[in-house]
Amino acid sequence: MLWVKALHIVFVASWFAGLFYLPRIFVNLAMVAPGSAAERDRLLLMARKLFRFTTLLVVPALGLGLWLWLGYGIGTGSDWMYAKLVIVTLALGYHAACGVLLNRFARQANAHGHVWFRWFNEVPVLLLLVAVVLVVVKPF
Repeated sequence: MLWVKALHIVFVASWFAGLFYLPRIFVNLAMVAPGSAAERDRLLLMARKLFRFTTLLVVPALGLGLWLWLGYGIGTGSDWMYAKLVIVTLALGYHAACGVLLNRFARQANAHGHVWFRWFNEVPVLLLLVAVVLVVVKPF
């Protein structure tokens, strides 16, 4: 079980690293000057590759988490686990929202400024903080 737990932590941390950095690329994309096609294309390429890689990382993170929960019974029947599942669902929604925003940048249909993306970038920090507190402290 400890190997499964260790790998789960590694994949979750890696997934969140992508969720931390992808919106930073969005900040830079939102600040690209009109006519700077090379800079825009380079940032879009970086964002696409990071999104694909981050999407691949979420699969083992979720699979290993389910294994810990359903296979080993960690958190079964606990309120903290149900709260954590809400946080995981929100993180998956955030991940999907990043994909939508990336597609908007690719279509040159972005409707948000760099300040909005700076605030958007804080969401995964809060999600990770709450998830870690729920798992470690188990407040309820």
